[in-house]
Amino acid sequence: MLSRKTPVALALVALFGSAQSQTAPAPATDPTRLGELTVSATRTERSTDAVPSTVTVYDKKRLQQREARDLKDLLENEVDIAVRAVAPRFTAAGASTGRGGNEGINIRGLEGNQVLMMIDGIRMPQSFSFGAFASGRADYMDTDMLASAEVLRGPASVQFGSDGLGGALSLRTLSPSDLLVNGRKQAGFVTLGALSTDNSKKATAAFAASSGDWEGLLMATVRRGHETKNQGENEALNATRTAPNPTDITSETVMGKLGLKIDARQRLMATLEARRRKIDTDVISARAATFSAATPTAVVSLRANDKLDRQRFSLEHHYEDLNAEWLQSLKTTVYVQDSETRQYAFEDRHVSADRTRDGSYKEKLIGLSSIGQTQLSGQRLSYGLDVSRNRIAGLRDGTVPPAGEAFPNKPFPDTDYTLAGAFVQDEIEAGDFSLIPALRFEHYSLKPKADGYTGGTVVALSDQAVTPRLGLIWRAAPGFQPYAQWSQGFRAPTPDQVNNGFANPAQGYRSIGNPDLKPEHANSLEAGVRGKVTETLRWQLSAFDNRYRDFISQEVASGAGTTANPLVFQYVNLARARIRGAEARLMWQAMPGLSFSTAISQARGHSERAGIETPLDTVQPTRASFAARWETGDWELQASWLHSAAKPASRTSAATNFLPPSYDVLDLGATYNISKGLRLAAFITNATDKKYWRWSDVRGIAANSTVLDAYTASGRQLQLSLRADF
Repeated sequence: MLSRKTPVALALVALFGSAQSQTAPAPATDPTRLGELTVSATRTERSTDAVPSTVTVYDKKRLQQREARDLKDLLENEVDIAVRAVAPRFTAAGASTGRGGNEGINIRGLEGNQVLMMIDGIRMPQSFSFGAFASGRADYMDTDMLASAEVLRGPASVQFGSDGLGGALSLRTLSPSDLLVNGRKQAGFVTLGALSTDNSKKATAAFAASSGDWEGLLMATVRRGHETKNQGENEALNATRTAPNPTDITSETVMGKLGLKIDARQRLMATLEARRRKIDTDVISARAATFSAATPTAVVSLRANDKLDRQRFSLEHHYEDLNAEWLQSLKTTVYVQDSETRQYAFEDRHVSADRTRDGSYKEKLIGLSSIGQTQLSGQRLSYGLDVSRNRIAGLRDGTVPPAGEAFPNKPFPDTDYTLAGAFVQDEIEAGDFSLIPALRFEHYSLKPKADGYTGGTVVALSDQAVTPRLGLIWRAAPGFQPYAQWSQGFRAPTPDQVNNGFANPAQGYRSIGNPDLKPEHANSLEAGVRGKVTETLRWQLSAFDNRYRDFISQEVASGAGTTANPLVFQYVNLARARIRGAEARLMWQAMPGLSFSTAISQARGHSERAGIETPLDTVQPTRASFAARWETGDWELQASWLHSAAKPASRTSAATNFLPPSYDVLDLGATYNISKGLRLAAFITNATDKKYWRWSDVRGIAANSTVLDAYTASGRQLQLSLRADF
């Protein structure tokens, strides 16, 4: 069986077995569709074959083929990427388990704020957690609004500055030109969909039009759904429950774009976007199983009402004159973005006073980004400037605060987080070689405000970083192209890591800030080779070694966990960390309309402190994917198979962690063009109804937990959609 084969054997199967057996995968879920165009890798337009790194590109067609409800579904079959989303089993004041929703993207073992996430070049809100409050990142957008998505592996600090330590996710929303193709003056579409995974329904509509020098787009999407299903069968009305907690989820996203062609060389585009998501949960898993006089604080019921909002306005100016002597292109964007996550919980307790918790996390981002290009003989010079200021604030409120505390209070002081950076890059073409050197200077500062903050001394922090990158591509032969890239990256500490203060003496713990916290630094090397046997059979091998210093981690600094000697939690810089691995990818266009693809990824990582190495749980187990797509007449058929090996105990941080077994998941899909402009699609996930656990969603769960089934993935589910283009 595949689950018993060694990684080497899996790689051989991935590379050669699929081509011979004709059961390998297709472009619909192909991890890297070689030959597509990417912008995120160098901030200039290049083919994915012509960049010295690994990039995944989801274009408009590929997004429509999947019609994923969120980023987790979209990236599910990427072998080196995961989106963490734990089953919601949080409490009012203690655990935040699952409350952050789709928390963020994991790229080759790094996640959270160590991965840059952008939408139309604007940074998405950061993740934040404190006590029972948890705000994720990946629910701030709706996939139906997207025209493309790119995932860049490895440090992206040279291109974009701080936060791109592990990689970058670059999302682009639909524009009028995406609909007004082939000279059309008006165009649009309506999509209706239903998904059994969460019993949800959606409706999306878009309309674009142009007149003279003006063009515009109006778009809206609405979703109504419930809790995500798992394979837990215990529906008890208490903490022993393994079935999901009842949840109502609503989301609305609207977007408008207005463009003006100033002259033959210049154009403007204004964008206004707003998104709101509400989640109401009856947290049955927080209820006590029994009540007695000896348990006065036993929870009778817990209800939570969470809300997420994001609004942004941006104005983009694009100048292009390919005949100009020095400046052929200049793109400048100014933007404002407000976001807020607010989480409220009401807890009914047996005898003790009922209590509430009302927490919020806000960001107000304003910024400017500009990038220019100059084409010289045999080279292309790019240069740019990025400046942003983010006002970040958090608040904790409610009733019946912990002993020794008073509400309202702030988990960290309100902070102005400023980034200012400039970069220069040269793309040099010399015979069979492409050399791409780049350099960036970045300055950051955190200026906290002491007003209303009672957690301790407030300190400001500022620093700068210089991050170089050097890429090399050698076109050794028409079907053989080695490449290598060395790059450095950094991530500035977040406000809550530098300044935070909280104490719960009754439970024997507290957290403190760290004014001496340093930014994280990455030193990354990726080497690989792309090749093709024929124009229809292409492959890629790559290996990477990412080393980090001053790796930031929340650790127990001191204490015994007693009232007299509480545990003291603090964000500190670990001595270093390292993640290394290898990947293999193959794509075969067997005949017109029939294609296969396959990929495999294996990585391992550890952190080191005081000479002691500890495995990094964020690194995924070995994974392999296979997919196939067949387009014939009015039909499109697709199938994908994802294999995940079991996580070895030697690669986890604690022997008590639950280690989910290996699993194989089969997804099937079909699309039928009923008539011109009318398409019906069906997608079956987990077609064999396999019971399994994703490592990204269960890591840290104790092996002796009595509710492990609560963290299982969904069983067999059906997705239907109907799209009408006009």
